Parts: sequence; structure tokens; C-alpha cells
Amino acid sequence: MKIDAITIFPEYFAPLQLSLLGKAQESGLLSINVHDLRAHTTDVHHTVDDAPYGGGAGMVMLADVWGNAIDGVLHDDADLIILTPAGRRFDQQMAEELSHAKRLIFACGRYEGIDDRVREHYSQTQYADRNIRVREVSIGDYVLGGGEVAAMVMIESITRLVPGVLGNPLSLAEESHNEEGYLEYPNFTRPKEWRGLEVPDVLLSGNHGAIATWRSSQARERKDTNSN
Repeated sequence: MKIDAITIFPEYFAPLQLSLLGKAQESGLLSINVHDLRAHTTDVHHTVDDAPYGGGAGMVMLADVWGNAIDGVLHDDADLIILTPAGRRFDQQMAEELSHAKRLIFACGRYEGIDDRVREHYSQTQYADRNIRVREVSIGDYVLGGGEVAAMVMIESITRLVPGVLGNPLSLAEESHNEEGYLEYPNFTRPKEWRGLEVPDVLLSGNHGAIATWRSSQARERKDTNSN
């Protein structure tokens, strides 16, 4: 899988070189490239934004600069992901869907967002014919300073589903937000007693059927608790 992220703060993405994602890039499973939006400006001040038409607070990111940046990385059969609070909510289902993509391009807006003509332009038939899909995505009902953190959340969630990235693929079968929609059950390890708190007896019983039943009930209970 090839991933491109366009941002005015490339340094934000340094953690993607660590841990499993770093190893996956070293082994060739993933290719993650970060691009500085300001490199695609044409003025001496490297301007990326301007006041909104119609008035209002804040600044809007320039369509021509974004167009230059996106054109530089755009290939057939790609998903262009525009991070915006107005987008579709990102969830595990979307992560699984995008884990099969060949190429992902993350447009990390800031300020009051990206001029909407960028979305409109790349949604035209000429791009659809090249199998280029434009997705507006939000990671939750709150406001961030920009799309960089949201892009990193998505990249980590998506790429761990790519075969070979996760060290132990069996972990995917038991992780949080599984196919039934339950949250992961609580986990424990040594020591058996810590600060007066004991590991549940059933986990020490060796009865795998009873353990599975307990874990399932705990997952259901967590889902019900977090739904209230």
C-alpha cells in the first residue's frame, strides 16, 4: 500500500516511522510519504490561505495550491481523503474497507478548511473514470487544530489491517470493535495480586470454555456501559 499525506507541518508525521509501521515500511509492505504543501506555492511568502469570500472568521486554504500538490501525487485507482469535521465518521468498517486500497492520499487541511472547489474538482467524471474516489472524513464530533492528527489515527488503524503489518495476526480476531460491535474484554497479566486487586478467578481456572464465556459477557457489558 502507498500512502501520501499533504500538510503544512510534515514533522507531525514523524511517529509513523516508529514501531510496527516503521518496520512495515522497512520491509516494503508500506510506503508512506509526507509532502509539504508550501512547496507547491508560487509566491515568496509561500502563502497557503486567504480570507473567505462572503466574510467570516478565519482563513481558507487555497484551491490552486492544493490542486498543485494533489496533482503531484495523484495516480489511478486512489482514494483522496479530505479530513474535515463535516465528513463521514471514520469507524472500523471504513478502516477495513480502506485497508484493501492500493493508494491513499490524505489532504490535511487547517484553519477554516480547504476551498470546497478542491473536493468538487476531483469528484468530476474524468477522475471517477480513473477510479479516483474522493472521501470527506471526520474522526469524531470535536474540533482539532488540523487534519494531521486525524490522518495519523486513520493511517494506524488502516495499515494494521494490511496482511503482514501486525506482528501477531491472531490479535485482529480478538481486538476492540470486532465484527459483532463489542468492545474488547478486560485483560490481565502478572502479578496475580496488585495493590489489593486480584485477577478474576476464571482466568486462572484453565477452563477455556468458561474463560470464553466470561470474556464475551464482559465485552457485552462494556458495550452497554459505553452506550449509556
